[in-house]
Amino acid sequence: MKIVSILIPILLTSQFATAVEINRIWLTHKTNDPSKIVVNWMTEEQGDSVVHFGLTTDYGETVRIDENSTLHHVEIPLMHRNTTYHYSVSTGEQRSADATFKAYPSGVLRVAVVADWQGKPDLSAIENDDVHLLLTAGDNIARLWDKCGEGKKDCIKPYEELIDAYPKLFRSTPFMPALGNHDREIRPRGSKPPAESVYDVDALAFRSFFELPDDEWKWHFDLPEFDLRFVALDFNHISDFGTTWQTCHAFDENSEQFLWYSKLMDQPPRFVVTLYNERSASVRNQAQKQWHELFQRGTCCITGYGYFAERAEVDGFPYYNTSLSGKGNQYPDPNSKYLEGEDSYILLTVKRDGAMTIEIKSLKNKVLDRQEYKRQ
Repeated sequence: MKIVSILIPILLTSQFATAVEINRIWLTHKTNDPSKIVVNWMTEEQGDSVVHFGLTTDYGETVRIDENSTLHHVEIPLMHRNTTYHYSVSTGEQRSADATFKAYPSGVLRVAVVADWQGKPDLSAIENDDVHLLLTAGDNIARLWDKCGEGKKDCIKPYEELIDAYPKLFRSTPFMPALGNHDREIRPRGSKPPAESVYDVDALAFRSFFELPDDEWKWHFDLPEFDLRFVALDFNHISDFGTTWQTCHAFDENSEQFLWYSKLMDQPPRFVVTLYNERSASVRNQAQKQWHELFQRGTCCITGYGYFAERAEVDGFPYYNTSLSGKGNQYPDPNSKYLEGEDSYILLTVKRDGAMTIEIKSLKNKVLDRQEYKRQ
């Protein structure tokens, strides 16, 4: 009897020690194809990467990658619309609880766009909107160097903390961020350009943490059922280009970025939403105003430059600004039609074979501005 009484607690303790729950999970897309999604997670111990998924908690489908890692990215196929998927991830003895996400709809699509995500704002309004996709217009973290040490390009700790702050949101909603200057700030900026580069132009930490399409520092994502394309460009602090303050890739008319975007806009879908993290009044004048001409082939541009909510119109084309920290410095567009110092996000609602509605909304779920755009 004494042997039994000693062994039982030892066995139970051993069992609990190996049953480590995985909690840091987020969803992305790494291709332009919405019929596939990437499940991402981190573990304390290295091991394989396994996703069990299906339409019920019985799952039924499994994708496995047999590589030792603590940062896991597994792409799974999505065969259904208008339903809810269940999934769970595991790495060795480490595993997650059941989680769910919505499959893309066939009738009405809802997409939220945020920017300046440098704190921990209350995002219950976005959760209540029950969006199918969450995008950003840059500046997803405060900076890299104060959490990682100066000059460390591969440190992902600030991105880990972002996911940890909203565990339910990120494990249930595909997330596709655009780059801002804060997302790759590896040294303090200072009052004048220093000897060493302040920003990692290649955005190594961002690109290793998030699985995104194309080059990841620029990407596009299509939803063909809605004739809709999202494009993320790399514009930020463009006036610092060529100095040690340079933060983005080249954007002149002969640059890789310009030529890539030109090709995407050659025969665009009926709706195109372009994202970047720079003042629109500066961006649209680049390359002899050819950027503005290309933007006009789409539906709108959304940026997160400055701390305010705004809709401007140039030649009938709308330029939006949004910020989760909307009560700070304003850099209004000369062509503003709506301008407010308000914590905000943008909600896009697209009806299949119908119009796109764009709302600027406060974090208290109040509609600040609403416009409808018909198919071009």
